[in-house]
Amino acid sequence: MDLESVRRYIEKGGHEDDKKASKIEEMPLRFFEKFVMEGLHIDLIEPGRVVCSMKVPPRLLNGGNFLHGGATATLVDLVGSAAIFTVGAPATGVSVEINVSYLDAAFADEEIEIEARVLRVGKAVGVVSVELKKKKTGKIIAQGRHTKKKKADSDIEKWDHDIDGQVGTNIAMPL
Repeated sequence: MDLESVRRYIEKGGHEDDKKASKIEEMPLRFFEKFVMEGLHIDLIEPGRVVCSMKVPPRLLNGGNFLHGGATATLVDLVGSAAIFTVGAPATGVSVEINVSYLDAAFADEEIEIEARVLRVGKAVGVVSVELKKKKTGKIIAQGRHTKKKKADSDIEKWDHDIDGQVGTNIAMPL
């Protein structure tokens, strides 16, 4: 592909020839989160843990016809952030690091499970681990870790909970 074609591809959002493609400016606010999370169901929610499931919708497929890596990373972000709320955090903060290891593919209409576990939520930082699996076989699709920094405010002491809901008991070292 020549450089001009690459430029057009990026600037047109990968829909250069699609006359029906939506324009970004016409999208409602926070459209992306709703786009990825539509169809997600909570299977279990408890302090420090959220388990969700969904059938992979065709809108989240990449060019190879399997779950797009960006959609996977977004699920790590959003479901992981939800897990932080389950330990009583008043806010999830802002992402400072997110990593995802892609281990297998999930295809259209395949049922997947997303499990997020809080590893630590302290005064300044929250860390979660998120795993995506094929619901039928249990085979791991992706593993992610997400670190969020809490915004400074007067409620900082309310954020210092471990996965058992105890204040500051599982703190191995200050973050």
